[in-house]
Amino acid sequence: MAKEKRNQSNGDGREKLELKKLRELLAEQQLLLKEHRLPVLILLEGWSGAGKGAVLSRVVKSLDPRFYHVYAKSKTTEGEERRPYLWRYFTKIPEAGKIVLMDSGWMEDSVRAHLSGSLDNEDYAARLTSIMAFERQLAVNGYLLFKIFLNISEKEQGKRLDLLREDKNTRWRVNEEDLWQNKHYDKTKKELERFMERTNVPFAPWHVVDGTDIRQAELAVLKLLTGGIDGAVKGAAVRPQPLEEAFPMKKAGLLVEVDLGKALSEKEYEVRLKSGQERLRELHNRIYRKKVPVVIVYEGWDAAGKGGNIKRLAGALDARGYEVVPIAAPEPHEKSRHYLWRFWTHLPKTGHVTVFDRSWYGRVMVERVEGLCSQEEWRRAYQEINEFEKELTDWGAVVVKFWLHIDPETQLERFTERQNTPEKRWKLTDEDWRNREKWPAYEAAVDEMLAKTSTQFAPWHIIESNDKKFARVKAIETVIAAIERAVG
Repeated sequence: MAKEKRNQSNGDGREKLELKKLRELLAEQQLLLKEHRLPVLILLEGWSGAGKGAVLSRVVKSLDPRFYHVYAKSKTTEGEERRPYLWRYFTKIPEAGKIVLMDSGWMEDSVRAHLSGSLDNEDYAARLTSIMAFERQLAVNGYLLFKIFLNISEKEQGKRLDLLREDKNTRWRVNEEDLWQNKHYDKTKKELERFMERTNVPFAPWHVVDGTDIRQAELAVLKLLTGGIDGAVKGAAVRPQPLEEAFPMKKAGLLVEVDLGKALSEKEYEVRLKSGQERLRELHNRIYRKKVPVVIVYEGWDAAGKGGNIKRLAGALDARGYEVVPIAAPEPHEKSRHYLWRFWTHLPKTGHVTVFDRSWYGRVMVERVEGLCSQEEWRRAYQEINEFEKELTDWGAVVVKFWLHIDPETQLERFTERQNTPEKRWKLTDEDWRNREKWPAYEAAVDEMLAKTSTQFAPWHIIESNDKKFARVKAIETVIAAIERAVG
């Protein structure tokens, strides 16, 4: 008996020493992550009562709290319910060099919704496709993703839930869904296993950890994290292959084929503009009532008239129900995340409108032509952008994309006018002149962008903009037509 106790004591001692070394190693690796600008996302899923919170608390104990953030799963907020499903996760991804830990996430959300019947088989399959695209986009853009499931038996779960319910200070942690899960343990287990099987990929595999003993679970999680981070820092992390999915396309045409001679008289402009703004104002009330979100994207040549066009469109909307987002060069906190992050954060709520003055298409135009990203990155962006816009339209959003087109002569005239008009001079920059010199390169990039991202669910609309009056009316009438198709 004494020998057994000594062996157990020795085992405990070795385990404590190993835990201490792994905690110290993880703390050291946190500095390496910062140095290598490597973002880490840790998703800890598991059975209700499996000890996810306890394991997370132990894992972060040795870390510098300035460089990690923990998100605890809670009830879905109104803001989350009124935006695309992935919004709640994409907006929380870490900056380069930092760690985000999630106490439950897209696995628990999806499995519970499917088991409860609120997510039917077709929608569940679509959800899985979205999740896999999300994980692949993160991994291919350099994120290190850990997916860990904390496993306990049906009996152990029941015992832990009972203990929590017996204490008035912890009773709140057990809800009806947790009790249902334990009562239907086998059914839930099969669905969890199917989810893991469908979403288990080399660049983001699932790791099942026994949660019966919390200290042993912490040890296993620390081994996974330190081993994975070590491999990533050494460049040995598995990265997914670029995916080129065939989306249904709608031909947009070449810029050289556009007839820029279209124009409106002052009288016709005033009549159609007033009529269009009145109709758009009516439709804004309708989309609010029907909870239909609208995303409008403005791209185009410098001095093509985006600002004036947006002003006339926004003038028809209820100021409480829209936002215009001007997109400039990314700020440091934006540049240190996936490039789509700053656009996810500005998506409208259902029933609202967001207008992007320039957009995610900067990746395949400005960044491409100016060499601000690699060829691999901008080529990959066509797929990522189509997936992003498919996510929006599947959510129910109306997506309208404009390319405001002018010829080089008209641009030069407008540049010259700005240069010679003191109150307009601020609109003209040295960068505008430099971009003009690269017109052929930009035109080639735009033609390829139109060809590869004009999908049936989010087609491009080329707006002939040599005449600003014609362009403003056509843009408003195009938005009206798109909304009417969606809400009748």
